[in-house]
Amino acid sequence: LGDAASHGVDPPIKHLDSIQGLYRSFIQECPSGSLHLHEFRRMFGVKHDSAEAQYVENIFRAFDMNHDNTMDFMEYVAALHLVLRGRIEDKLRWSFKVFDGDNNGYLDQQEVTKIIRKSSATQERDLLDMSPDQICERIFRDVDINNDGEITLEEFLQGVQRSLWLQDFLHLDINPSAWVKRRLSERRLTGT
Repeated sequence: LGDAASHGVDPPIKHLDSIQGLYRSFIQECPSGSLHLHEFRRMFGVKHDSAEAQYVENIFRAFDMNHDNTMDFMEYVAALHLVLRGRIEDKLRWSFKVFDGDNNGYLDQQEVTKIIRKSSATQERDLLDMSPDQICERIFRDVDINNDGEITLEEFLQGVQRSLWLQDFLHLDINPSAWVKRRLSERRLTGT
């Protein structure tokens, strides 16, 4: 254990304790073991009619891997792992899935504008002194390589990785770990 800790690696027992804590929190919030959307919203303290409700619903849908309209413990742990420790490309893929509100495999201008309006990067947008329509135009100019008015997953991955401006703008949305940690710790759902 000492050797693992000295190399910055968490000892296995610490991971086991964290998982057990997550499971206790999960079961406390969701005794059936199947987390529904309304329970997921409650876990994060998001009301169904709030500005964050659609974003949280898209997150829920993105992690409901078997599309049964519930999230089991394994899906929940996979979601937390991706958000808190995932690689940037995986976070971008996940963000695309969350942003793709109609789940058709591409982002159109309406979805991108909705992302901008509800984005956690709103304060940064205000600092840019750009309207949501101007930001949308800039995103499409930077990312929609074939100018067909739709952004595919591949265009999104390449465009965000290529555009420093877009990386800065989307930072909080492609790396929502601070938001998740804050929401979960407020409710003591991190398992720690």
